[in-house]
Order: sequence, then structure tokens, then C-alpha cells
Amino acid sequence: MLERRAAITLSNVLLVVTVGLLLVLVWQLRWLVIILMVAVVMAATIAPIIDSAAKFNIPRWVAAIAVYLGLVGLFIGAALLIGPTVATQIHRLVTNFPLYIETLRSLIANFTANSNTEQPEFIRQLFDPQSLTNWAIRSSQQLLLRSYGITKDIIGGVLSAILALLISGYMVADSENLVQGIVKLFPAPWDKRLEAQVTPVSLRMGRYIQGRILVSAILGVAITIGLSFLGMSEFALGLGVIAGFTDLIPFFGPILGAVPALIVAVSLGGWTFLWTLLLFVIIQNLETYVLDPLLVGSSVKIQPLYQLLAVLGGTQVLGIVGALIVPPWIAGASVLVENLYLIPKLEAEKPEIIAEFSPSDAVLKK
Repeated sequence: MLERRAAITLSNVLLVVTVGLLLVLVWQLRWLVIILMVAVVMAATIAPIIDSAAKFNIPRWVAAIAVYLGLVGLFIGAALLIGPTVATQIHRLVTNFPLYIETLRSLIANFTANSNTEQPEFIRQLFDPQSLTNWAIRSSQQLLLRSYGITKDIIGGVLSAILALLISGYMVADSENLVQGIVKLFPAPWDKRLEAQVTPVSLRMGRYIQGRILVSAILGVAITIGLSFLGMSEFALGLGVIAGFTDLIPFFGPILGAVPALIVAVSLGGWTFLWTLLLFVIIQNLETYVLDPLLVGSSVKIQPLYQLLAVLGGTQVLGIVGALIVPPWIAGASVLVENLYLIPKLEAEKPEIIAEFSPSDAVLKK
């Protein structure tokens, strides 16, 4: 008995050490892990197209090459069509942004100076012009100091995106062999169970990303048109593109996208600001109550609280990239929880629940 306890203790120690070493290895290779996570999301997004092509006896690798070439051509076409205009408007917006901030600062200063009511101390400190000016100077200095690091991050991000694109292409082109190689690592019957979950997990992850891209595109176009009607055509396309990209981030993206447009609207007058604010409120409600439930929520089937926690957790760990890729991973994980735990649990409990109610109980219930 003592020898058995010693053996069990030794095996537990070895297991803990092995798991610890694996965690350290994963942490050291976290850059590669992030790229793999992005690649899986990309592969899940385009997998339905590849599967549809495979039904016509088209080799998966041919379909994958055709789809990726089509996507690259689409991005290049969009860049050539609206890229120069967007770049010009954003450059003009960045150039004029200090003037807009100064206008906003002046309005806040006039508001606090003309206010007859006594403001709380924290409100006076928050809207104090001198404090805002000092904060802007400090922020500018930090931005200059970090500019070199930001440039390296952008270059590294582009290279990482290209690598993730290549890996995702391999995943969809040779998905059957890849899945078979992974599930063989698990003992029976879990190998067959996990293999059966690959398709539903991929579908839910892909539908989530497809829905978010479609919603963001619709809102980007709507914001561009709306801002043009409100007299902001000089920046409408650039602000619409910014709002569309930020809208890919659930919950917080629409707010981030609205801030630049509202700051520009302040310099154009109070009515323009109010109409711009109303435009974003209407679009936000349209997204929350119509587009998201129709195009995203119906496919994800995750409670909004869990989606919010996924966004917060992803942002905390991986930054903006985490806010984009963690929610679809949570959507995919929910499929595993449903099919491998909840459904078997309910099926196992169902006979017991039925047995609890005899015919006499049923009569009493009536």
C-alpha cells in the first residue's frame, strides 16, 4: 500500500511538472499561439465556401487557392477604389484634429466659466482647461516616444497576418488529414466524438465572423451616407471606414467609432453635433436590436454577458486582437459544451425525470 501511494504521488508530481513545463512552453510561444488562433478563425470563416466547392468535385486545394486569390483581389480592388480617398480624408482628419480638440477645450472652458452653479470638485478637475492642456501635452510626448515601437508593431502585425493567412489556407486545403492527425491523439471513444464536433464548431465560429463583417460593412456604409447628409462629406468616407472597422469589436466598437465623428461635429456647431449624436444613437440601436440578433446572435447562441466577458478578457490578454478573435473561440467552445456535456447530461437525466412522475402524480398536477 505504501509503495502504491508512493508511486501515485510520484506520478502526480511528474504530471504537475509536465503541465507546468507545457504552460511555460506555450507562454514562450504565445506569438505563435496567437497566430494559430487567428488562422483557425480565418479558416472557419471561409470553410463553408470550400465545402460548397468540394460538392462539385473540385479539389479542396484548388478551391482554397481560388478563394484566397478572390479575397486578395477584392481587397486590392477596394483599396484602389476607395483607398486614396480614405487615406486623404484620414490624413486631413489627423492634421486638423488638434484644432478640433482646441475647439472642444474652448467650449468646455466657456461652459465651466459661465456656469453659475457650484460644481463638485472632481467635475472642476475633470473639465479644467489647464488640466486638459497638460494631459494633451503629456499624451503627445508619449505618442512621439512610442512612435518607433508602434511602427515595429504595425510591420510585425502585417507579417503575422500574412503568416496566419498562409496557415489558414493550409488548414482548409488539407482539413481532413489535419483533423485525423489531431483526433488520433485522444483515446476511444473521444476521438470519434471530437471528430464529429469539428464541422459544427467551424460553422459557428465562421458564422460569427461572417455576421460581424456583414454588420460592420452595413453600418460603415450607413454612417458614411449619414455624415454626408449632415454636411461632413469632407470626412464622411474616412469616418465611416473607421466606424466600420471599430464595429468589429462587440459592445465597445461602436462607441470608439463614434468618438472621432462627434469631435469633428463639435467644430461645426451645436446642431451638427446633436444630429450626429442622434445618427449614431439610431445606428447603435439598429445594430443592437435588428442586425446583431438577425445576423450574429442567431448563429452564435451565446448570452450577451458571456460575449461581453469574452471581449473584456480578450482585450485584457491580447489587446485589440483578443477582442476580435476570442468571441468566435468562445462561440466554438460553446458547441463543445453543448454537444459533449449538456446534451448527454439532459439525455441521461430525462428517464429519471420521467420516472419521478407517476400517473397519479400527473392527475394531481392537472
